[in-house]
Amino acid sequence: MEEIPVKVAVRIRPLLSKEVLHNHQVCVRSVPNTQQIIIGKDRAFTFDYVFGKNSTQGEVYTVCIKPLLLSLTEGYNATVFAYGQTGSGKTYTIGGGHIASIAEDEKGIIPRAIQELFQHISENHNIDFCVKVSYIEVYKEELRDLLELETSVKDLHIREDEKGNTGRILDLKFDTYGFSCVPKLFFLS
Repeated sequence: MEEIPVKVAVRIRPLLSKEVLHNHQVCVRSVPNTQQIIIGKDRAFTFDYVFGKNSTQGEVYTVCIKPLLLSLTEGYNATVFAYGQTGSGKTYTIGGGHIASIAEDEKGIIPRAIQELFQHISENHNIDFCVKVSYIEVYKEELRDLLELETSVKDLHIREDEKGNTGRILDLKFDTYGFSCVPKLFFLS
């Protein structure tokens, strides 16, 4: 079986002003000159990349996303998966907040990647590009493609076919036989 390279980065956000106001304490810290974090007093974890509370949007993008974007322009697939509990900083890191009014240094991964990708495309007239994007939200074990208006109000499902291939259901149709319904699943592999 072919090995799939996966890199894991952790970004520690500083306390929010309301957390400081309520006297909350920092519970995660990075170990200087390592790729480790410590949770609580002594639980250490190692990752491929660790970004401390003073890290910048540009630093996260340059280290984690720019190499993926370069591979993407060479024809490889790329996936960025932001994970964390509510309020942990995913939206800020991915988008940077309100896109229309955001300062250049506060732009997150998505606006930076889009800008760089389309800059690359405009500079390479002799190459045909086809860009397909999904922006999937997993919340309370439900999936939504935030870029698809039709699926934003209904569940997306991940299914496995008889060969073990997984994919997102693109369409769900039912044929009726008597009193039973048989779903036809269409996979995007």
